Amino acid sequence: MLYLVGTPIGNLQDLSLRQAKTILTADVVLAEDTRSAETLISAAERLFSIQRNPTGKVISYYKEREFEKLPYILELLVEGKNIALISEAGMPLISDPGGLLASHCRKKNIPFTVVPGPTSATTALVLAGNTSHTWTFLGFLPRKENELRKLIEKMKQVPSFGKNDHAFVAFESPERFVDTMKVMTETNPTATITVCREITKIYEEVLAGTPAELAKNKLRGELVLIISL
Repeated sequence: MLYLVGTPIGNLQDLSLRQAKTILTADVVLAEDTRSAETLISAAERLFSIQRNPTGKVISYYKEREFEKLPYILELLVEGKNIALISEAGMPLISDPGGLLASHCRKKNIPFTVVPGPTSATTALVLAGNTSHTWTFLGFLPRKENELRKLIEKMKQVPSFGKNDHAFVAFESPERFVDTMKVMTETNPTATITVCREITKIYEEVLAGTPAELAKNKLRGELVLIISL
């Protein structure tokens, strides 16, 4: 059985009992980063006093290796192994590895289920005090300026479906944040943007303003943007 397991997005105390049981008793844990996976597994043992499967293995499973490792993982599932797939943080498949495996399991009638957990996208919407009835998840914003400009033009064409404006949720690298805000200043200077930084972690911070105002900030850590055009 394949288990797609959500994991804490920053604070390990957000780990649920069901998540901990699934990860600790699995025959194989597929992890985007094996080092952070071991940290999570140790925390699960400590928080819930559940013994780890003594024969359980942690296998590296990141986006660039998905296709290569797919036959081996499918073979293990056919043999009846219990496999837990986790990403670096949050829900697998949401801008993270796992989609290829899940789609092949569906085609081959290999059972899988989801052990739900937090995602930074919906957590950021709540943390920002968002009042929009509808929203669109964009994933990571394009790295290239011309592609970012094209995306912004498409965003302008999305209508509002309720009394409040439609919101867009996006991930952005702190290294590109200032440049992205400069492009937004040129294309949508009156846009309202809320930046949720380091969600659930000790340095959690929420900043809001126009692109020009936010461009003055050099930020660190993981960023989620809530954009209203």
